[in-house]
Amino acid sequence: MDKTGEIFKREKVYTDNIYLYGNGLNMKTLSLKLDEAIFEEAEAITSKMHLPRNRYINEAVKAYNIYNKRRLLKQQLVRESGLVAPDSMEVLREFEKMFDGNTTV
Repeated sequence: MDKTGEIFKREKVYTDNIYLYGNGLNMKTLSLKLDEAIFEEAEAITSKMHLPRNRYINEAVKAYNIYNKRRLLKQQLVRESGLVAPDSMEVLREFEKMFDGNTTV
Protein backbone atom coordinates (compact mmCIF):
# COMPACT_ATOMS: atom_id res chain seq x y z
CA MET A 1 0.00 0.00 0.00
CA ASP A 2 1.10 3.55 -0.65
CA LYS A 3 0.65 6.57 1.63
CA THR A 4 -2.97 7.07 0.53
CA GLY A 5 -3.84 3.47 1.36
CA GLU A 6 -4.28 2.41 -2.26
CA ILE A 7 -2.95 -0.97 -3.31
CA PHE A 8 -0.59 -0.90 -6.27
CA LYS A 9 -1.61 -3.09 -9.19
CA ARG A 10 1.18 -5.57 -9.87
CA GLU A 11 1.87 -6.41 -13.49
CA LYS A 12 4.20 -8.97 -14.97
CA VAL A 13 7.43 -7.24 -16.00
CA TYR A 14 10.09 -8.58 -18.37
CA THR A 15 13.72 -7.85 -17.66
CA ASP A 16 16.29 -7.95 -20.43
CA ASN A 17 19.79 -6.68 -21.04
CA ILE A 18 19.75 -4.31 -23.98
CA TYR A 19 22.87 -3.31 -25.88
CA LEU A 20 22.52 0.18 -27.31
CA TYR A 21 24.51 0.63 -30.49
CA GLY A 22 26.17 3.90 -31.29
CA ASN A 23 29.28 4.22 -33.36
CA GLY A 24 30.34 0.71 -32.37
CA LEU A 25 32.95 1.97 -29.93
CA ASN A 26 30.92 3.22 -26.98
CA MET A 27 28.14 0.69 -26.38
CA LYS A 28 26.40 0.69 -23.02
CA THR A 29 24.63 -2.16 -21.28
CA LEU A 30 21.20 -1.32 -19.98
CA SER A 31 18.94 -3.29 -17.69
CA LEU A 32 15.40 -2.72 -18.87
CA LYS A 33 12.04 -3.63 -17.37
CA LEU A 34 9.03 -3.58 -19.71
CA ASP A 35 5.38 -4.10 -18.99
CA GLU A 36 4.17 -7.39 -20.44
CA ALA A 37 1.91 -5.77 -23.05
CA ILE A 38 4.69 -3.47 -24.32
CA PHE A 39 7.14 -6.37 -24.47
CA GLU A 40 4.75 -8.60 -26.39
CA GLU A 41 3.88 -5.84 -28.85
CA ALA A 42 7.57 -5.10 -29.44
CA GLU A 43 8.28 -8.80 -29.94
CA ALA A 44 5.51 -9.09 -32.53
CA ILE A 45 6.77 -6.04 -34.42
CA THR A 46 10.44 -7.04 -34.37
CA SER A 47 9.50 -10.52 -35.55
CA LYS A 48 7.54 -9.16 -38.53
CA MET A 49 10.30 -6.68 -39.36
CA HIS A 50 13.07 -9.28 -38.93
CA LEU A 51 14.83 -6.77 -36.71
CA PRO A 52 16.82 -7.60 -33.56
CA ARG A 53 15.14 -6.43 -30.37
CA ASN A 54 18.21 -4.42 -29.37
CA ARG A 55 18.19 -2.50 -32.67
CA TYR A 56 14.43 -1.86 -32.38
CA ILE A 57 14.71 -0.49 -28.85
CA ASN A 58 17.79 1.56 -29.78
CA GLU A 59 15.89 3.17 -32.67
CA ALA A 60 12.87 3.78 -30.44
CA VAL A 61 14.99 5.54 -27.81
CA LYS A 62 16.67 7.61 -30.54
CA ALA A 63 13.27 8.67 -31.95
CA TYR A 64 11.98 9.52 -28.45
CA ASN A 65 15.10 11.60 -27.77
CA ILE A 66 14.50 13.59 -30.96
CA TYR A 67 10.86 14.12 -29.98
CA ASN A 68 11.77 15.32 -26.48
CA LYS A 69 14.58 17.61 -27.72
CA ARG A 70 12.06 19.32 -30.01
CA ARG A 71 9.50 19.57 -27.21
CA LEU A 72 12.08 21.14 -24.89
CA LEU A 73 13.21 23.54 -27.63
CA LYS A 74 9.59 24.61 -28.18
CA GLN A 75 9.20 25.32 -24.45
CA GLN A 76 12.41 27.35 -24.48
CA LEU A 77 11.30 29.37 -27.53
CA VAL A 78 7.91 30.12 -25.98
CA ARG A 79 9.57 31.24 -22.75
CA GLU A 80 12.18 33.39 -24.50
CA SER A 81 9.62 34.89 -26.89
CA GLY A 82 7.65 36.02 -23.87
CA LEU A 83 10.74 37.69 -22.46
CA VAL A 84 11.45 39.73 -25.60
CA ALA A 85 7.83 40.49 -26.56
CA PRO A 86 7.77 43.98 -24.98
CA ASP A 87 10.98 44.97 -26.80
CA SER A 88 9.66 43.56 -30.07
CA MET A 89 6.49 45.60 -29.76
CA GLU A 90 8.55 48.75 -29.09
CA VAL A 91 10.64 48.12 -32.21
CA LEU A 92 7.45 47.56 -34.22
CA ARG A 93 6.04 50.90 -33.02
CA GLU A 94 9.29 52.64 -34.02
CA PHE A 95 9.14 51.11 -37.51
CA GLU A 96 5.50 52.13 -37.84
CA LYS A 97 6.45 55.72 -36.97
CA MET A 98 9.28 55.67 -39.54
CA PHE A 99 7.12 54.33 -42.34
CA ASP A 100 3.96 56.27 -41.50
CA GLY A 101 2.49 57.98 -44.54
CA ASN A 102 3.14 61.39 -42.95
CA THR A 103 6.87 60.81 -42.46
CA THR A 104 9.49 60.60 -45.20
CA VAL A 105 12.38 58.23 -44.83
